[in-house]
Amino acid sequence: MKDDVPDLKDFDQRLRDEASEDLADLVTEEPTKKTQIIAIYGKGGIGKSFTLANLSHMMAEQGKRVLLIGCDPKSDTTSLLFGGKACPTIIETSTKKNLAGEQVAIGDVCFKRGGVFAMELGGPEVGRGCGGRGIIHGFELLEKLGFHDWDFDYVLLDFLGDVVCGGFGLPIARDMAQKVILVGSNDLQSLYVANNVCSAVEYFRRLGGNVGVAGLVINKDDGSGEAQAFAEAVDIPVLAAIPQDDDLRKKSANYQIVGTAESPWGELFAGLAEAVSGAPPVRPAPLDQDGLLGLFDGSDTGEGVVLEPATDADMRGKYAVAKESLEVIYDDA
Repeated sequence: MKDDVPDLKDFDQRLRDEASEDLADLVTEEPTKKTQIIAIYGKGGIGKSFTLANLSHMMAEQGKRVLLIGCDPKSDTTSLLFGGKACPTIIETSTKKNLAGEQVAIGDVCFKRGGVFAMELGGPEVGRGCGGRGIIHGFELLEKLGFHDWDFDYVLLDFLGDVVCGGFGLPIARDMAQKVILVGSNDLQSLYVANNVCSAVEYFRRLGGNVGVAGLVINKDDGSGEAQAFAEAVDIPVLAAIPQDDDLRKKSANYQIVGTAESPWGELFAGLAEAVSGAPPVRPAPLDQDGLLGLFDGSDTGEGVVLEPATDADMRGKYAVAKESLEVIYDDA
């Protein structure tokens, strides 16, 4: 009977071996699920909301059913889509409804324009809660509202890439999305964030996850080439390059949609919509710090700086006191 009992040590080792295996190879097929759930990540202020509002509007104009969900505590994802008007957030609405003993309804938190359905998860007041936990709570409420039964071609999730706590990594960690899209520019900080997201995708792929990176959208592209070089280095495609243009800046500042066939920029966003739809989720090859810095001119990134170790005397400053050494020194024989 004893021989039939599995060896727990062997079982434990098999689990470790499986976790260290390269379980998820490059995915070359397009997503097969009817609904593509896509998480968009990028540095705060890089232009995710601008990109998503116009992308979602163009997709809807092309006859697709699109749901845009803002997952940034600033709750500004839908501001361009709704002409600057604030959209009641799910967390804020839920709190008010609970205090009144009422249930949250779809019409309380989801609004539409130009064929796009949109909502904001929201976040806690400053200093009064964790933004990541707010994201988790928001998705719990979405499930209660019937999220998994909704009929959409695309669900676009706008996430802040600067924050690395659990709630903001939810789509990657829990396979809630089929693929990730990065928004970056030709600057070190935005590509640092993009590289961090690639690292998160790689980490969870090694644990058996299935989320991949569909590509990079270069926003405010000035043609200097660092973002293009980053995409090539981590082995992901560039889905679109949105130029640094004063007309785009003014229209965005005035809450004007340019992701429409009536706009001179319509063709650009139509191409982005097509690229987003067809791009397969691939496994990226994130860079180390030196590799990321190597994409930029050394004069811009502190090339040549040497790390000089601090001493105990440095740390004590004016309180430093010389102490006699306890080292034993022997006289020459």
